[in-house]
Amino acid sequence: MKIEQIYTGCLAQGAYYIESNGEAVVIDPLREVQPYIEKATKDGATIKYVLETHFHADFVSGHLDLAEKTGATIVFGPTAKPNFKAHIAADNEMLTIGNIKIKVIHTPGHTMESTCYLLIDENGKETSLFTGDTLFIGDVGRPDLAQKVVADLTQEKLAAHLYDSLHHKIMPLADDIIVYPAHGAGSACGKNMSKETFDTLGNQKQTNYALQPMTKEAFIEKVLDGLMPPPAYFPENVLMNIKGYESIDRVLDKGTKALSPEAFETIANETDALLLDTRDAQTFAKGFIPNSINIGIDGNFAPWAGALIPNIQQAILLIADEGREEEIVTRLARVGYDNTIGFLKGGFDAWKNAGKETDHITSISVDELENRLAQNPDLNILDVRKNSEHYSEHVIGSENIALDYINQHISEVDKNKTYYVHCAGGYRSMIFISILKARGYEQLIDIQGGFSAIKASGKFAVSNYVCPSTML
Repeated sequence: MKIEQIYTGCLAQGAYYIESNGEAVVIDPLREVQPYIEKATKDGATIKYVLETHFHADFVSGHLDLAEKTGATIVFGPTAKPNFKAHIAADNEMLTIGNIKIKVIHTPGHTMESTCYLLIDENGKETSLFTGDTLFIGDVGRPDLAQKVVADLTQEKLAAHLYDSLHHKIMPLADDIIVYPAHGAGSACGKNMSKETFDTLGNQKQTNYALQPMTKEAFIEKVLDGLMPPPAYFPENVLMNIKGYESIDRVLDKGTKALSPEAFETIANETDALLLDTRDAQTFAKGFIPNSINIGIDGNFAPWAGALIPNIQQAILLIADEGREEEIVTRLARVGYDNTIGFLKGGFDAWKNAGKETDHITSISVDELENRLAQNPDLNILDVRKNSEHYSEHVIGSENIALDYINQHISEVDKNKTYYVHCAGGYRSMIFISILKARGYEQLIDIQGGFSAIKASGKFAVSNYVCPSTML
């Protein structure tokens, strides 16, 4: 028997490949399915099942493509109603894979169809529990997402279901069972996840706040406390996972179309396509195509794209480092952005060499910021980190507008003022400035290295607050 966790850091997502005696299952696969197929081929195994723990909100699963390419059966737990062929398993149903069995355990709460899969080895021992978003390491799944797509649900009702699932279905299991969740720290599907990606159930019973002795009413209050609004793309991803989607092969074929600077410019002028520049933040600052938005590929690219591009059907034109175009189209597709229509062949250098118009963003060092503050103590310093980061520690006198919700709060930035913008390290501040610059804000200056550089310099007055429990 083989169990492999396939963890994708930018999504903080864990998929699982399990093989026994020539048969395999994949749990919660990503959109690009070829790696799973290659694993099975290497093992001389046939992928028998694609197990889905629930209809995911934070990414588009690869269940349809994987089933189409391998003949595997897609499995959901009780109450799931997908718009495609799938086996809707009964609670406590047993699935056989080679010499092992997997028990279906219906655990509503995060969503109503949420299901865990209990692995029983060749000797009949219960060894591993694949919990999806029901139970994380250090946390449990937020119970407010399904209400966005199911009108008669409330987060309180879902939290009550989650309490029952945890106490009646999961906690009675043996302490030595290994818990394998669908997500870790950084995912928006919970609020207090550990950086660890697996643990024993016994340790979680001792350390996970949501598994401590408490009434159902107290559990509901604790689980709902501090939840921030989910990213806007979450409901769209849920619907794609329920209804189906275009094959990743066709998405890649369309998105990796190379365009000359002239063709790129023509399409940009004739459509409402978003110009998405995925280069490093400081490289972008030195020169870019006017009105393009910077979201660096070497960061939490897909979640930020999902949080900040309002329309999931938005046509996208890419400006990228050469050789990374397919990676970018794939990572956009993971969160449902399937309408990339091409990329600039030769990247920004080709655009510049063709004599096309360019723009830039002023980016200054911490030393230069100190000099400017000495001349004008009333400079507007704008912190675009999360509210909790700002409350925890910030430059005295700075304002806070979190990048996460810039589309809702853009009116709070005064076009007539000059702002010195920072985040933690420089990734988010460049995204923030590029979005506003594309909308006509010209007086935004980036602080290189962000708050980390500001604090490390020791040259600025920093305030420490205790972060309120309701801030994330």
